[in-house]
Amino acid sequence: MSASDSKPSKPKSLKPKSSASVGEDPSKTHKLSLKGSAKMVSEFFDYSINTILFQRGVYPAEDFTPVKKYGLNMLVSCDDQVRAYIKRITTQLQKWMLAGKVKKLVVVITSKEDGKDVERWQFDVQHLSKPPSSSAATSGTPGDENSATAGGLKEGAKTEAEVQAEIQSLFRQITASVTFLPMLDGRCTFNVLVYADGDVEVPMEWGDSDAREINGGEKVALRSWGTSSHKVETLVSYRLQD
Repeated sequence: MSASDSKPSKPKSLKPKSSASVGEDPSKTHKLSLKGSAKMVSEFFDYSINTILFQRGVYPAEDFTPVKKYGLNMLVSCDDQVRAYIKRITTQLQKWMLAGKVKKLVVVITSKEDGKDVERWQFDVQHLSKPPSSSAATSGTPGDENSATAGGLKEGAKTEAEVQAEIQSLFRQITASVTFLPMLDGRCTFNVLVYADGDVEVPMEWGDSDAREINGGEKVALRSWGTSSHKVETLVSYRLQD
């Protein structure tokens, strides 16, 4: 069960099966606003889910198509159902991210043969900037998070190019994880869990889920990355082979 600032909540799980925008935004040299940072984190989750599905062989390689993102050749699913599922997740995530409501995102890989969870990819989110007021978030009125872009960078602020370099390093590490993760036997499926504050407005197609922890498994911490508004830390846990 995840903890929130207001009341405890179970992770939210989108039930059916889906994609996200695969267009590439060039690197900028200005400081990301809170809104821009929320969008970047949501896009990162999109490509992370796709990368995990490809690298871990959850779907056949022919079900993926190459795109350019973060200065890397990325692979995204071309299956309409999978694309739609991921798209619904990241669209909702961006709204919750902007409001400062997301604590973590988890991708769980499950064996279809015995129903056991075999891998759990956890992305912890730290909110470093104060979210805008509800009126500003809904009206689209620029808030304080945009004030630094007009007069230049604040001290210690990261540029998009610096953030992209951190994301590149993490994706290279995710790709290299196949060297230590056990081979997945048989057919697998996946599910996405989102830990959010208990007071979030949850769409009808989302439902509560347990944490889907892999008890007794191995855990490996991967690289982190962040903007001036958010920090994302990555951990993969996996079931040891019998």
